[in-house]
Amino acid sequence: MSLPRIDDPDLRLDELMTAWPQTVPVFLSHRMLCVGCMINPFHTIVDACAEYGLDEAAFLDELRAAVSGSP
Repeated sequence: MSLPRIDDPDLRLDELMTAWPQTVPVFLSHRMLCVGCMINPFHTIVDACAEYGLDEAAFLDELRAAVSGSP
């Protein structure tokens, strides 16, 4: 089974965190309650950024950096 695309706007947060557990600290660094939230199987990165008032492109860059191991 291939990994989903991290920039897929329909990628649910539970799928994201399962495929790339190294992204969890990114959510925690922004004090986001998405990790372990009962809604995360229904929310996407777009939803989470809207909920927390984050710039989606910048947040996605942070997630990509976490996945690639870049600081």
